[in-house]
Amino acid sequence: MRAPRRLWRRSKEGSPFRLSPLIVALDDPAWGRFLDASPDALPFHHCAWASVVADCYGFHGFALVLVNERGEIVAGLPVVEISGPLSRRRWISLPFSDRCPPLLRTPALASPLADALERARSEHEVVSVEVRGPLGEPRLALSLDALAVMHTRPLAQDPALVFRTLREQARRNVRVAERRGAKVRRTESRKELTETFYALQVHTRKRHGLPVQPRRMFELLWDRMLEHDLGFLLLAHVGRTPVAGAVFLAWNRTVTFKYGASLPEYWTYRPNDLLFWTAIKWGCANGFQTFDFGRTDAPNSGLRRFKNGWGVEEPLIYSALGKPQRAARPHRVTSALIRHAPPWLVRLSGELLYRYAA
Repeated sequence: MRAPRRLWRRSKEGSPFRLSPLIVALDDPAWGRFLDASPDALPFHHCAWASVVADCYGFHGFALVLVNERGEIVAGLPVVEISGPLSRRRWISLPFSDRCPPLLRTPALASPLADALERARSEHEVVSVEVRGPLGEPRLALSLDALAVMHTRPLAQDPALVFRTLREQARRNVRVAERRGAKVRRTESRKELTETFYALQVHTRKRHGLPVQPRRMFELLWDRMLEHDLGFLLLAHVGRTPVAGAVFLAWNRTVTFKYGASLPEYWTYRPNDLLFWTAIKWGCANGFQTFDFGRTDAPNSGLRRFKNGWGVEEPLIYSALGKPQRAARPHRVTSALIRHAPPWLVRLSGELLYRYAA
C-alpha cells in the first residue's frame, strides 16, 4: 500500500488533524493506547479480535487512524482488506462483527473521518469502505443492512436489580432451568471450545442450513482472546450431556454474546436462558456496565422475541463509502443440502465457503 498524502485541516476545536488517515498495524502500541483510552470501544475493536478475523480467513488487517499535529491518534477504526480473483478490493470494519463503529475522541471528528476515509478509498483504488456502525452522516447508511437489530441491557453491581428488569418470561425460564436441574459452568480448556462447543455449533448451523465457521476460528479465538481474559465459554449440561453453549467476548465494560449453539431436544430445560443469566451475573460481579446480546436479523421473529425478554431493542446502522457488495448468502438449495448433509460435509462447507460471507 502506498502511504496517503500528508494533508492537514483544523477542527472546530482548533486542533489540527491529518485529513488523509494513516494506515497503522493492529499491534502498533499507539493504536493499543488509543483503544485503551476509548470508553466507547467494544470487544470487536480489540486488536486481538481483528487479528483473529484476519488470520483465520487470510485477510490483511490494519487500522485507519486520524492523528493530530502531535502525532496522537484522535479517531480511527480497525479494518481488513478483502479481495478475490473475481472481486475488487474492499475495506471492511469489521467482517463477522456485529458492530464496530468508528472511535472518536470528540463527536466533531465524525464528518472529517468520513471525508478522510473517502479520500483514502480513492487513493488506494478500493471499491468500498464498509463500516459496521454509523459514520455520522445519514447519506452513508446502508439500506441492505438496515434490517437488523441489536439488544442491550445495562448491568448493575447487584444482579438481583438486573433480574427484576427482565421480562417475566425470561425470569420464569431461568427458574424452570434451575428447577429441572440444568447446570452451567465456565470452561477452562481449549478442547471444550474447539471440540465440545464446536460439535454443538456444527449441529446448530446444520439445522439452520448454514455453513459453520472453520474450526480454526475457534482455535484462534481461544488462543488470542479467551485464554487472555477477553471472553469466556459457558456450557450448559443436563446430567452429563452438554446441551447448549455460548461464547461471550468481554472487554472495556461490555460483555458481548457472540456464538450460541444448543440441542433442540433439550430446550424444555431452558438451557439458553440459564446461559445468559449466568453470563449476566458474571458481568455484574466483575464490574461490567453493558450486556450486548448481539445482532439479530429483523425477519428472525423467534430470536427477536427471545432477546426482547432480556434486552432493549434498537436498529443496527451500518455505513458505506463507494459501492458496497452484499455478503454471500446461502441459496435455499444450498441451505437444503446443508440440512441433509452429514456433519463432516457441513464442516467442509464452512472451511471452503465461510470467508465469502464477509
